[in-house]
Amino acid sequence: MRGLRAAQRPSRAPARGAAIAALVALAPLLPAAAVALDPHTVDAELPYLCALPSGEQPAKVRIRATLPDRVAVGEAVRPTGAGTTVELPAAAVADLTALKAATVGAETLLSVAAGQNGRTTEVTWAGTAQPVGVPAEGPLALTTTGDVPTLTTDSAGDLTLTAGKLALGLALSTADGAATTPASLSVTCVPAKEAEGRTVLATVPVGAGTPTGGPSSSAGPSASPSSALPSAPSASSGSSGSPLPSSPTGGPTGGGTSGAPQDPESPPEAAKGPRAVAENATGGPAGRRKAPPCVTEKPTSTSLSAYITGYSNVRKLNGASLIPVSCVQIEQGEPVIDFRPDGTIHLLQKSVGSLLYQGRKQSPPFTSTFLTFGFAPTTATLVLEQAGPMTVESDVLLVFPDNIAETYIRVPLVLRVLDVKVNGTRLDVGPNCRTATPLASPEPNPAKYPGDHLVLLGKGQLLNGTDATGYVLTSGGPLTGEVTVPAFKGCGAGGENLDRLLTASISGPGNHIKQIQGQTCAVGVEVPTEGQCTKDRQPYVVPKPER
Repeated sequence: MRGLRAAQRPSRAPARGAAIAALVALAPLLPAAAVALDPHTVDAELPYLCALPSGEQPAKVRIRATLPDRVAVGEAVRPTGAGTTVELPAAAVADLTALKAATVGAETLLSVAAGQNGRTTEVTWAGTAQPVGVPAEGPLALTTTGDVPTLTTDSAGDLTLTAGKLALGLALSTADGAATTPASLSVTCVPAKEAEGRTVLATVPVGAGTPTGGPSSSAGPSASPSSALPSAPSASSGSSGSPLPSSPTGGPTGGGTSGAPQDPESPPEAAKGPRAVAENATGGPAGRRKAPPCVTEKPTSTSLSAYITGYSNVRKLNGASLIPVSCVQIEQGEPVIDFRPDGTIHLLQKSVGSLLYQGRKQSPPFTSTFLTFGFAPTTATLVLEQAGPMTVESDVLLVFPDNIAETYIRVPLVLRVLDVKVNGTRLDVGPNCRTATPLASPEPNPAKYPGDHLVLLGKGQLLNGTDATGYVLTSGGPLTGEVTVPAFKGCGAGGENLDRLLTASISGPGNHIKQIQGQTCAVGVEVPTEGQCTKDRQPYVVPKPER
């Protein structure tokens, strides 16, 4: 079986609160919905209906991108300049002002049907927008941008991209910068009836032929396409004939989220179907992978920043979830030399830190797909929200010529569920679906650190005159831990209570976590060490997740 492959750009963090950020792949050509601005670009404005607290409201969704006019079989279809604008009406603005929202940040997930030669599957394009002011009245326009996964196909035929459902996450803050109650809204938008026949965004001819100066007009869908978020590939349900996408590495969980086993009886040709493969990101220093912004406001001489990413097992579902590249900002404490009664000398340091994503203490949104109850493919969009201080305690045993380091990171994190699909059907979990308490790890010192929180441990060794091995705060490395996922609360809408369903599916102990922290950037020093910071003082090193 031959078909389309979604080539995933390296992790970027992209994503948050009731879905993640917006956008879409697409290109020139199409029905009346799109107007070709030049031979290679598309600008489509479509009517949508969005479910807001006040009820269903009309919205305008504008999708822009640039695509090649034609590609050869196996050649990359790489959308550039992709962006989307959602214009919400005055009634939606009233919903926000009723919550005392003064600013709003946006994140969206746009479902795009990618098709070729009669086979279709759904891909998801993500984008984000920095917070903007909420107008006193009138419409509100939110423009998001994001890096779009590259598509490749190993068969000839028109490749068609069609816009579908849009999940819009709104992060709300009051005039003094505090979160509103609720702190965010999850809004689902679907194409309005007036958009019927106008949702095809682009059709790109694949294979031999004379370039036409722009993607040709709509044709049949293409060969079995695959889907992946920029930060974590996940299986998407497609049409009945479309296989699930395979992992970038060929492993069972691949880019991190599918717990579904591969079919050992599948013929070798099936491997040529939809799959995600990583490629070098563009737009940053050569060889550097994409990552969310990690700018430290008002840094001090002890300010550090770093990226972290990794996997968390979900024991009940026999799978693993990729936690996307996330920004961590740290203020180092004063080091203290401790002479112990046993004659050993320890260098102790206690620092504080926080996650940062679009001004909030949280991870970007991420998507995980598992087989729930052993047979139902379930995809959830999640976010980790920091619910209290993050502490970083380092203890270095000074033993010449070795220095043995042990670092504990403790942070209370609440797991929030933004969106759930079971076998392709969306479950409305509402805007306040989350764990009832923070994730809980075994705590080696409960008297000093009471309450539920995640505990990660990093161990390292510093040989005099050589680079550190293992984990050290400044140079990074692997951190491991185990966590219990608490019961869920606040899940459901329209009188339906989904707390028990999610608790039965996910909650429980014994979930192993492995996170990889990258080299820190010493933000506040006058001349940062080469290779540790970008020119604008963000972490240069973007780590890769490890199992």
